[in-house]
Parts: sequence; structure tokens; C-alpha cells
Amino acid sequence: MSTFTFLLGCCAAVMFFSLFLYVVFGQVTVRKLRKNPETRSDLGLEFASGWDILNVAQALATPSKIHKVLESGQLSFLHANSDLIKKHTNFFDKIIAIIFFWSFMGSAMSMLALIGLDKLNFFS
Repeated sequence: MSTFTFLLGCCAAVMFFSLFLYVVFGQVTVRKLRKNPETRSDLGLEFASGWDILNVAQALATPSKIHKVLESGQLSFLHANSDLIKKHTNFFDKIIAIIFFWSFMGSAMSMLALIGLDKLNFFS
């Protein structure tokens, strides 16, 4: 087994775990927020079905300062309202969001970096 295959397998395992958390987070937290008339319209733009799950996870997992910058720009409609989302979620929702969002983003970025390094013949 090559180093590239081992590292890509580790990233795929983390991605599979994060996709499991994606389903759990969507069913537990975002479903509750979609049913609430106060939060329904503030979940961010939905490019595809389920995109609002990523928006809500980002609102709960990223630092407040970064999210305030995102929400104050011209593209603020793309992002969920973090203050409103934090008001209507509990501690368990925030923990799942943090684990899901950062494992998803970390594994995706690692896979892209590994593919780029492999194209540059780093592993040969």
C-alpha cells in the first residue's frame, strides 16, 4: 500500500463519518429550524437540496467574528443568520455542527491537496 493510498483512505474514512453526521445534523437540527417560522427564511441560500444544512453548520461552527464579516457583505444572502440560529439551537446541536463541519471541510481539503500533490508526482 502506497502512502498516497493510505492517506486518501484515511481522508475517505473521515469523509464517510462526516456524511453520517450530515444526515444526523440535518434530521435533528435543521429539520427543527425549517419547521420554525421564525428561522425558516434565515437558513441561507439553498443551491441544491440540503445546502442549508451546510449553511447552518457553518453558522454554528465558525467563529462569530468571521461570520459577522460574511453576513455584512453583499453576499450575505448566501449565509445563514448566525445570531438567530444560535438562539434556536442547543449545546448538542452546536457540538454536532462543529464536528460535522470541520471534519467535512478538513477531509475535503485534504483530499484535494492529496490529489494535487499526486499530480505533481510528490508521492512517486
